[in-house]
Amino acid sequence: QVHLVESGGGLVQAGDSLRLSCAASGRTSSFYVVGWFRQAPGKEREFVAGINWNGGSTTYADSVKGRFTISRANAKNTNYLQMNSLKPEDTAVYYCAQALGVAVTTTPAEYAFWGQGTQVTVSS
Repeated sequence: QVHLVESGGGLVQAGDSLRLSCAASGRTSSFYVVGWFRQAPGKEREFVAGINWNGGSTTYADSVKGRFTISRANAKNTNYLQMNSLKPEDTAVYYCAQALGVAVTTTPAEYAFWGQGTQVTVSS
C-alpha cells in the first residue's frame, strides 16, 4: 500500500506561484508514474500533469502547458508541481496520484493510489 500526502496549497492572487509537494510512503520501487489532477466544484476531476518513472518524459494539459512544471525526486519519494502565473480558473483541489508502470497516462482510473488533496485558490 502507498500513502500519499500533498502539501503546499493555499490562497494566492492571480499571477502568483505555488509549489505543491507530494510525499509517498510505503513504496520500495521507483517504477511508477506520477500524476497531478485537479477538481473544481461541480466539475469532473481532470488531468493536469504527469511524469514517467525516471523523469525523462512529462505530459501536461493544454490549460497549464508553459506555466506548470512537474518533477520528481525518487530518492526522497517526493514529487512536485511548480505552478507559475496562476489564474483564477486554476482554483481547485489538487491531487497527486501514482500508477504502476513506466509511461504517463492521463486516465484517472489507471492510477491506483491517491492523496487526500490540497486546496489551491487563486483570487483575481
